[in-house]
Amino acid sequence: MRSKDRNGLDIKRISVPLDKVTRDGTFSGYASLFDKVDLGRDKIARGAFAASLSRRGIGGIRMLFQHDPAEPIGAWSRIAEDEQGLFVEGRIVGSHGRAAQTLELLRAGAVDGLSIGFKTERSRTDPKTGIRTILQADLWEVSIVTFPMLPQARVETVKQIGDAAALTAKLRAATRNLKSFNRKKSA
Repeated sequence: MRSKDRNGLDIKRISVPLDKVTRDGTFSGYASLFDKVDLGRDKIARGAFAASLSRRGIGGIRMLFQHDPAEPIGAWSRIAEDEQGLFVEGRIVGSHGRAAQTLELLRAGAVDGLSIGFKTERSRTDPKTGIRTILQADLWEVSIVTFPMLPQARVETVKQIGDAAALTAKLRAATRNLKSFNRKKSA
């Protein structure tokens, strides 16, 4: 179920459920996992994005909605390969239009996937299994999408800046209540 966009880029859909998104739209997760076969019978090799990340830099990789170049919805603050895969961290930007809609869809659980748009530079296909291994890929974009291709890829962490402040306030109130209870109990 591999597809190509109008620029000839391979499109991979990778699942990233976003059950919590910060107030400012920041989230992080894996856009690709190394050595995992996706539903299109492709897998990404460790280091496949290294040259592209070095050449393009973080500013050269777009955050899109459904791979549509007319629908930029945010910006990546971090994209890096680690032992597991391609880790991304970014923020959906905008209080109106597609960005705001995407943020609401994420919060509602209506969309939950990430998908990478890239051009294959080097690959090999195993003649026995038919599985294609992407050895080097020119990464162009990472999109938030409806249908994921690699179910194992998940959001690893979500920054909870606004929620941390609310939690701190609740903990302080609980501490005050506990102190008040202890004073009444002692009297």
